[in-house]
Amino acid sequence: MAGQGSSWNSTPLQVLHDVLGWIAFASWSISFYPQVILNFRRKSFSSGGAVRLKKPLFWLAAVCSVVGLNFDFVVLNLTKHSSYLIYNASVFFSSAVQRQYHQKFGFDQMIPVAANDVAFSIHAVLLTAITLFQIAIYERGHQKISRTATAIVIVAWLAAAVCVFVAVPHHKWLWLVSCFNTVQVVMTVIKYIPQAVMNFKRKSTIGWSIGNILLDLLGGVTNYAQMAVQSIDQKSWVNFYGNIGKTLLSLVSIFFDILFILQHYVLYPSKEKALPPKLDAVSKERILKSSENAHSDNARHIHFRTLFRYPPLPVPGMLKKADGSYETLVRERCSPASNQYDQLVKH
Repeated sequence: MAGQGSSWNSTPLQVLHDVLGWIAFASWSISFYPQVILNFRRKSFSSGGAVRLKKPLFWLAAVCSVVGLNFDFVVLNLTKHSSYLIYNASVFFSSAVQRQYHQKFGFDQMIPVAANDVAFSIHAVLLTAITLFQIAIYERGHQKISRTATAIVIVAWLAAAVCVFVAVPHHKWLWLVSCFNTVQVVMTVIKYIPQAVMNFKRKSTIGWSIGNILLDLLGGVTNYAQMAVQSIDQKSWVNFYGNIGKTLLSLVSIFFDILFILQHYVLYPSKEKALPPKLDAVSKERILKSSENAHSDNARHIHFRTLFRYPPLPVPGMLKKADGSYETLVRERCSPASNQYDQLVKH
């Protein structure tokens, strides 16, 4: 368990360490939900994603969209969190791994994995799998997982398999789980690149949740602070290089989070405006005032449609000709002596 081999020298620092750890857990865990919720709430008029499913998921796929979310990011993220889960769970629960860690770094050192690290990894794998399921059933336009991302995932797991075959005969358990930790670091670096490039090419971050990034940034900062508190208490920096994966995870996450924040708020600020399904009070009031104003162009357009039953025109200006006014157009469609014409020009 965490803490075996050494004990805390300061109770306040121990409490601060635990608080920072669970703040990091909460921030990183909650950071998955904005994207999942955004995928569900974004509406799409295409039902292309629904043809792959039968009821009752037909309606769900027909109205929800994952357009704007980079699929490579999700696939690489699943590989990353799966590898990190293997490392965290092994170091936290395995006495064999902990024994080899103490033999390498000293029996007076605390193991570098806390309970919040394990909890986060479990939750991350589950939520990333849910996001991947949304990609499979929701409307996704022309987006798909790239061959490059597929190749990277295959190479990563083949490399992990080779490590397993090498480590098992020699019982190098710490080395083996460190290989998975290395995989998660590489995936952490790679996974952010497709989304950053996609935002750059689209010159937009619409369809991708910035809430995820803000929470991810908070998690990265508190995670790094947690490691610093443990090192201060133990008067040793082994905690940082003994779990280099966790250290690099925080630093890389912070770097890319800042980049995404700049893209969203500075480089490509969102101009998307939601269209409400129903008219709000202001719109209704404007329509009522417009209908009561018989001298406005909108009123003339309404009278024209009511009196002569012509198809609606896009804008009132379409009633005019280059060489004339409303009167010229009406004279072509009805007799000048018509009562209907007299009724129209009065307005």
